[in-house]
Amino acid sequence: MSTLIDAGRVAEHNAKLQANLQADYDALAGVLARRGQDIEKLTAAAQRFAVALPSWGVGTGGTRFARFPGKGEPRNVFEKMEDCGVIHQLTRATPSVSLHFPWDKTTDPSALRQQAEGYGLGFDAVNSNTFQDQQGQEHSYKYGSLTSQDAATRAQAVAHNIECIELGKALGSKGLTVWVGDGANFPGQHNLRGALERYLDSARGIYAALPDDWQMYIEHKLFEPAFYATTIADWGTSFACAQQLGPKAKCLVDLGHHAPNTNIEMIVARLAQFGKLGGFHFNDSKYGDDDLDSGSINPFQLFLVFNELADAEQRDGAGFNPAYMLDQSHNVTDPIESLMNSAAEVQRAAVQAALVDRAALKQYQESNDALQSAQALKQAYRTDVSAILAMARLRSGGAIDPVACYRASGYREKAAEARPAKAGASSSGIV
Repeated sequence: MSTLIDAGRVAEHNAKLQANLQADYDALAGVLARRGQDIEKLTAAAQRFAVALPSWGVGTGGTRFARFPGKGEPRNVFEKMEDCGVIHQLTRATPSVSLHFPWDKTTDPSALRQQAEGYGLGFDAVNSNTFQDQQGQEHSYKYGSLTSQDAATRAQAVAHNIECIELGKALGSKGLTVWVGDGANFPGQHNLRGALERYLDSARGIYAALPDDWQMYIEHKLFEPAFYATTIADWGTSFACAQQLGPKAKCLVDLGHHAPNTNIEMIVARLAQFGKLGGFHFNDSKYGDDDLDSGSINPFQLFLVFNELADAEQRDGAGFNPAYMLDQSHNVTDPIESLMNSAAEVQRAAVQAALVDRAALKQYQESNDALQSAQALKQAYRTDVSAILAMARLRSGGAIDPVACYRASGYREKAAEARPAKAGASSSGIV
């Protein structure tokens, strides 16, 4: 595997920190041993953990008012892969990339796949885009795509999704994520039932094109840009559509696509119970669909989500394997640094959830001991597993402190020289 930051520099970085890491690791091992837990098993689990990177996330996002690009941003999908390669090189937790078409469309998918493999990367689910009009597009999505009143517009949206499947097949992907901004901004703007009927009719055309070993992830969103009624607004509608379409259709949970204070972990439990939990877009939220760095606002909620995932895995076994992906917008930070931190925060929540004493928790629940049930979760959540995450990175060939190693490498400065700003070449596709 080729590396983008000199391996010797990474080794030098690790050598300076390894003694202190070992001391912290040994101390944590003692704490966990007294609880009857094996730190080596937890570290091995951390090494196996993987979350996909969003290709658009390595560029600067934006607000409704402006976008302030950073220096050295990637100008095309091949440069995006370079940045994703650096993230995986240092974190060892992000071995796949999720592409968004047509933002990442290439005429040479074999070359892109070869480049990714050189960085030790593969491709996660591909994402379609019918929430924006593209240059040269015949029919506009201003009033809907898969739900449009116009049959030709719906057919165009279906054809785009099928094109995404074909591109994904060439790249080795096994899934398609479908999110639409379709809906209404005024009462009476469209027939609410009719819009969902048109959505399902369109989705059946997409579903029919899926290879046998693929999944279709239906993403819901409470609001924006349809502020009165979004067609796929909640997990219930997503679940109903997945049921209607068939076994290859699953629900995707984006942590930001909910009303404030929504019990997202309960949604996760429900979808897992009925076999329709397809995967996640991890980010964080304060007010709405903020797409903030994962774990930056409410890390306890992230832990509670993984607590439900750990319970589902225990119940359902190896067949339970939802897809994990970051989905963030970086406005004031270096996107590479934010994505490295976020990957570690999602990994942290997974390891903390593995610390829960499930036998004790079950006893507390069965005896209606509400306080001790909560404390069983809090004990795991309060445990600082940073040494486990750092040791997992070290043993897998990554950096003990990814951000510090990245900054010391001067990668961003070198990228700025190699990638002068190019008019009209947005690296993210987002406003």
